[in-house]
Amino acid sequence: MVRYRGPRLKIINRLGDLPGLTRKVVIKQETPEQKKSKASPYKIRLNEKQKLRYNYGITESQLLRYVKEARRRKGLTGFLLMQLLEMRLDNIIFRLGLAPTIPAARQFVSHGHVMINKKRVNIPSFQCQPNDIISFSKNPKTVTLIKANLNQKENSNPNDNVSNSHLEFDSQLLTGKIVNLIQRKDLRFKINDMLVIEYYSRLV
Repeated sequence: MVRYRGPRLKIINRLGDLPGLTRKVVIKQETPEQKKSKASPYKIRLNEKQKLRYNYGITESQLLRYVKEARRRKGLTGFLLMQLLEMRLDNIIFRLGLAPTIPAARQFVSHGHVMINKKRVNIPSFQCQPNDIISFSKNPKTVTLIKANLNQKENSNPNDNVSNSHLEFDSQLLTGKIVNLIQRKDLRFKINDMLVIEYYSRLV
């Protein structure tokens, strides 16, 4: 299944708030809880899986690989899945406020603007690790874009600002650092990750 490129408001109107997909807000006629009460157990798990896919902008096959990797590791599979998704380079760029959405962050990375430990990385799915240093090309257009997005983040709704204790960013030098792997308390996207694991239990 290919990555979704259709109308974003249609998706958040159906599934609820997806902060990584778009900053746009719609007035929903039904709350996600109301829709959930009418859905079958299978549909509830399917919707949670779809939320994860659309928010992080990944394909079905990519998500399945992440689930298999999370099951292979020791620990709570649901949280390990979220950790793998959160430590993707495109999501880190988004969380630092250097792009307004994850799709914009993916494009930013793909165009070769980002360096990890002084080596250019153009793979959005690159898994960041503790002590990785993130820097950027010195192209004036890149610097202008970064500063504009940082200013937009500072002027955004205070409720959108969440803890990024696993990240550091120097706004003067325009460099970031991965302090640690993300912890559950720092997860921005709230989802019932165990329902996603249950959905894939018959496949992995």
